Amino acid sequence: MAFELPKLDYSYNALEPYIDEQTVVIHHTKHHQAYVDKLNAAVKGTKYENMKIEEILKDLNSIPKEIKTAVVNNGGQHFNHSFFWKSLAPGQKPSGKVLDAINQKWGSFDKFREEFSNSAATLFGSGWTWLVSNNGQLEIMQTPNAGTPISEGKTPLLVIDVWEHAYYLKVQNRRPEYIQNWWNVVNWKEVERRFGK
Repeated sequence: MAFELPKLDYSYNALEPYIDEQTVVIHHTKHHQAYVDKLNAAVKGTKYENMKIEEILKDLNSIPKEIKTAVVNNGGQHFNHSFFWKSLAPGQKPSGKVLDAINQKWGSFDKFREEFSNSAATLFGSGWTWLVSNNGQLEIMQTPNAGTPISEGKTPLLVIDVWEHAYYLKVQNRRPEYIQNWWNVVNWKEVERRFGK
């Protein structure tokens, strides 16, 4: 059973004007597809081709040395991107228990947003900034390159992709502008659902 590129829950232009259609098309059909293709090539003929990506990434030490780099990099990017697409939706506001937990941890949503944005803006090079649950405690964390919280035993709730391919067509090197735009398309219903689990 090969890994597949997930379908998006929205049209390619649904995140306009905050994330442009051309970026979403290229990001999804070229970048993410390439990670899926390389992951499938790496695991072909091994037990990993029949496992869920989460199972693989939770136990990186079990991956044989000869395919480990390819599986970690492409598997991590496949998981992260799949999670990222689900983290996006037009026109939602934070609410419910996850908003209560954010307010309790950071004092206000605005303070959380400021810290999360700063983490995303200051991550050196390529990678991801996450809101995670670590044994029931909310945390903001960065993962470089293809790193993912599930490899560290943490539960991801929300993610922003800060690889340049996520924003360069629209805002070039202005990562903080992309981050500011991204807040307008966070899928808070999905974050709430993940938090409830």
